[in-house]
Amino acid sequence: MSSSKQKLLTQFENYLQNNIPNVSCFDNRFNDILQYSLKAKAKRFRPMLLLSVVKAYCNKKRVQKSFDIALAVECLHTYSLIHDDLPCMDDAKLRRGVQTLHIKYDETSAVLAGDGLNTQAFYLIAKSKFSNKIKNSLVYELSCGGGINGMVIGQYIDCAYENTTLPLKDLEFLHINKTAKLIATCLKMGAIIAKRGKREQKALYDFGIKIGLLFQMQDDIIDETFTQAQAGKTTNADGAKNSFVNLLGIERALEQTHKIADKCKKELKKFRAFDKNLEKELTILLDGYLYRHISKP
Repeated sequence: MSSSKQKLLTQFENYLQNNIPNVSCFDNRFNDILQYSLKAKAKRFRPMLLLSVVKAYCNKKRVQKSFDIALAVECLHTYSLIHDDLPCMDDAKLRRGVQTLHIKYDETSAVLAGDGLNTQAFYLIAKSKFSNKIKNSLVYELSCGGGINGMVIGQYIDCAYENTTLPLKDLEFLHINKTAKLIATCLKMGAIIAKRGKREQKALYDFGIKIGLLFQMQDDIIDETFTQAQAGKTTNADGAKNSFVNLLGIERALEQTHKIADKCKKELKKFRAFDKNLEKELTILLDGYLYRHISKP
């Protein structure tokens, strides 16, 4: 990992740990529950996407000002993982290298913690120090990528069509919504904070959709080929799911994933047309991610 990438990640991680959601209540157990999954060691990929775009264009003060927005993204993403792992969905036992929240505590607590982190995301945007115009745009984008027109409908399709083989176009619809839109949204939110134009915002969003699909294909391969210790989460859990491995087979899925990774790597060069710093920051961030499906720990 490059020193600049590590420095930004460390700064954000410190900010997260020092600004963890906290509730004033006579029963302090809820704070332990609320903070458990957020505190766990994680890649923080989505907030780093946002911050990398801001860093490409803005001074240190504006990057640090963006930490609240990056934390909002991480809160919303963490909520989605908590709910995704519930017994009524994936019934997973391990996430981010630790027990899932409903296993560590109980199912009711996990549901409520997820609910809390979901709404906390929009609270963090509302109280941030950006203009009302920027905050309104950020709320709109995050509610689209993480709401009923994005992650929620994707999660519904994922659960509703277990043990039913979807055609490729419907499988892509599922994963564009469940995974890719939030990743794309993070890039676009960074561009909004950096006051970039609509054309650049769209280019970043479209690139994010491709990266998001790549990540989902990688996750499907990791589920099939990594151990739980290597993945840091429950694996071999996609037997009933609509995954790219289940539809294409492991060899074809690996081949297609590698091709998409190569295309994404080449596409990074296109961002030089907007600004060489944007190409540089995204290249630094994505190093180590594009081929993670063949890079076992």
